[in-house]
Amino acid sequence: MRLKGKSAIITGAGSGFGAGMARKFAAEGARVLVADINTDAAADIAKEVGGIICTVDVANGDSVAAMAAQAIAEFGQLDILVNNAGVTHLPAPMETISEDDFDRVLNVNMRSIYLTAKHLVPHMKANRAGVILNIASTAGVSPRPNLNWYNASKGWVITATKTMAVELAPFGVRVNALNPVAGETPLLKSFMGEDTPEIRAKFISTIPLGRFSTPEDMGNAACFLCSDEASMITGVAMEVDGGRCI
Repeated sequence: MRLKGKSAIITGAGSGFGAGMARKFAAEGARVLVADINTDAAADIAKEVGGIICTVDVANGDSVAAMAAQAIAEFGQLDILVNNAGVTHLPAPMETISEDDFDRVLNVNMRSIYLTAKHLVPHMKANRAGVILNIASTAGVSPRPNLNWYNASKGWVITATKTMAVELAPFGVRVNALNPVAGETPLLKSFMGEDTPEIRAKFISTIPLGRFSTPEDMGNAACFLCSDEASMITGVAMEVDGGRCI
């Protein structure tokens, strides 16, 4: 029960890594606001973990403001914010990516972190406590060709995390990031271009531990960084990648 008495927002919690973190946080005693643009998916996970459902578009300021207001109204105090929602573009040469795809990647992966900070950092500052966890990627550390703008967005997340950490430390707010390698999530096919046994084998061959990240791996790492056990850890971008970035 490492998160007993804590309250948390997890964006993109209707599937994949977000759902894994929601399950782990709830199992460790946290009250979880399951936030996702897919209402049905959020409802399923919220029901499973005894959480609260929130339909949110993390790239829209009004939608994020409503999510923040709902969380504070439901919980009284928000302890943990996990910025997990993310998208990618399909693998392709950088100059061929459409402006719409580029904008979508930057809005969901980057603008969302600005918006949640805008609407929730004042609350955490006032309480002089809180934890923010941003989900970045190994793509921001060891980028691969043809995912250029996705790679760049995740590099931005890592830099933003470190900047947030030093700025918010005097207010008792910790900020960290996780860098997963590709995992069994709805984005996997998009990362690989197509999902075949041959392409999976080629991808896994680049991971020393020989497997993808799982939602359970991410839940365990996130739980540690968001718990009081990590009270002296801020500004880190922890790889959960089976050695991919070595």
